[in-house]
Amino acid sequence: MTEQRLSMNEWHRKQAAHNFNATWDLMEKEDRTPADDLQMIHTAHASRFHWGEIGTPVEFSRGEWQLSRVYAITGMAESALYHANHALEICLDNEIADFDLAFAYESAARAYQVAGDTRQMKRYLEKAEAAALKIDKAEDRDYFLSELATIEKINV
Repeated sequence: MTEQRLSMNEWHRKQAAHNFNATWDLMEKEDRTPADDLQMIHTAHASRFHWGEIGTPVEFSRGEWQLSRVYAITGMAESALYHANHALEICLDNEIADFDLAFAYESAARAYQVAGDTRQMKRYLEKAEAAALKIDKAEDRDYFLSELATIEKINV
């Protein structure tokens, strides 16, 4: 068996994608345990770290979005908001729009929901809805709106 050598960039890319997908699997797990929650936090940070080594602002923003979602899922509002703000800042500073900007606003709305700040949650929901109108692909827009609707279903 021949061992495949990866360049440092290839290795970081592989780790980033692997950890992003592992985090996603844990996010969708219905019977997640406290140990799963901790693992989900670790894999999200690992993914963001590796993207930080070799990625672009798009990957940085997506990593921050994922961290925000993980912290929202686990009820850690302050951390969710911290990473949502980073996702949004990266998008705005780098003129990243479409799907990524909409999800950055979504992450802020979700973080404010977890924090119990209905006013700010609604403010960012409105920004997310406006950004959704600018998502080019209909299937991306529909997926985004389905995710956004999960915020509105929960009463704060």
